[in-house]
Amino acid sequence: MRIAVTGGAGFIGSHLVERLLALGHEVRCLENFDAYYDEALKRRNLGRALDSSRFRLVEGDIRDAAAMDPVLEGGSDAVVHLAARPGVRRSLEEPAAYAQINVVGTINVLEACRLHRVGRIVVASSSSVYGRSPDVPFREDESRLMPASPYGASKLAAEQFSRVFHELYGIPVTCLRFFTVYGPRQRPDMAIAKFVRCVSTGTPLPMYGDGSTRRDYTYVRDVVEGVVGAIERSAGYRVYNLGTEDTVSLRELIATIERAVGRRAVLEQHPDQPGDVPLTHASVARAARELGYAPRVGIEQGVRAYVAWLRGTAPAAVEA
Repeated sequence: MRIAVTGGAGFIGSHLVERLLALGHEVRCLENFDAYYDEALKRRNLGRALDSSRFRLVEGDIRDAAAMDPVLEGGSDAVVHLAARPGVRRSLEEPAAYAQINVVGTINVLEACRLHRVGRIVVASSSSVYGRSPDVPFREDESRLMPASPYGASKLAAEQFSRVFHELYGIPVTCLRFFTVYGPRQRPDMAIAKFVRCVSTGTPLPMYGDGSTRRDYTYVRDVVEGVVGAIERSAGYRVYNLGTEDTVSLRELIATIERAVGRRAVLEQHPDQPGDVPLTHASVARAARELGYAPRVGIEQGVRAYVAWLRGTAPAAVEA
């Protein structure tokens, strides 16, 4: 298959690109190397892919309606749309930017897919669309979606535009709600990356709230396999959770990192932050049944794999 990936130099995107190449696909990547974090890290993420004759990098921005044209020229069997502005907390400061990138950018990708007659589309969404929904575990057919941040709202809007494009034009579109993905190459501002850095150096670790908030942490390898399943089995318009059906409290996460690093954390207490939610908890029954999704990496194993990779004692591949 010929598959296009937007945001393919990012954390999840680079792992997906490598997996697709390993499966024998031809991959084209659209990447704008946004300054949200160090461009050099993203270019390093593509090191292996750039060695493949079946990989092509196109530099462009999804806010430009024409950016997808060189990526899709000659046809494409599928598009995986991962490019987005991430981060709940920063979205409170820049809501308009999140709307422009995550909503308008997604519309541009969908429209380009329509014009180029792409066979199927997979769109990255987020557990943030559930927000403070009281119904747990979160299920895809939940009607009371209550985003608590501009980021969550932008992802829910992207889902709705995806549904509309399917209903108007018949393009198979699958939206995947990722639940706190972590692992090698994760962004430096993400919690596990930041916490490991603090514990390793003895720097005070900022802990927001009393440590009781719980998250469904999902290892990047498991998420990538879920994306591959969505590419292979996409039909109609469907939404899937990609999580683990397990939750870990903030205090439990810090203790897990302490064990992996071999040092105690120096905690710095802060009040709860606006936009944060008390719990994310995925039901993955639909993804298991329809995509063959089966997360295998638990938090202890995943954190140890991340620390080993960070220390240079493990490869940057998707294996734990």
